[in-house]
Amino acid sequence: MTTERFGMIKFAGKEQTVIGDDIQVGQKAPEFTIQKNDWSLAKGLKETRGKVRILAAVPSLDTPVCDRETRRFNEAAAQLGKDVAILTLSMDLPVAQKRWCGAAGVTQVQTFSDVVKADFGKKYGVLMKEVRLLRRAVFVVDKKGMVVYAAYMPVNGDEPAYEEVLAAAKKALGK
Repeated sequence: MTTERFGMIKFAGKEQTVIGDDIQVGQKAPEFTIQKNDWSLAKGLKETRGKVRILAAVPSLDTPVCDRETRRFNEAAAQLGKDVAILTLSMDLPVAQKRWCGAAGVTQVQTFSDVVKADFGKKYGVLMKEVRLLRRAVFVVDKKGMVVYAAYMPVNGDEPAYEEVLAAAKKALGK
């Protein structure tokens, strides 16, 4: 049975029910099924096996904070190298994600949609039930599939602590 927690976060001024438990540092990262930009299914961790993963859950790429966050991680990707995969996950339709990436020039971050099954949202404790969007959170998963960093933003408009996220990824790389 999936946990439901009311009042964990507000969206548009209204309390939301978050589905799923929060992910904790030190636990094995749960595998999740998402949609690629061509609508095909993907296993998020399997697709990036052997890499350090930064998983960024955002409400929608078409909002100013999500736009800034994804662009910031796209810039950081070049500095981190090919042993790090950055995945931005939202409930946006795959075609909207593809359009946004093209317009924003985002080529390093991979965008995935959780719109069909909300599998990521439920397993990582980021699905807001009433609005069916993801609450903002960032996770770093090492090459062995262990969570080495987890942060849930207390307010959806808050940006993550980028330097902390990047430091956790570098540490997981052994840098």
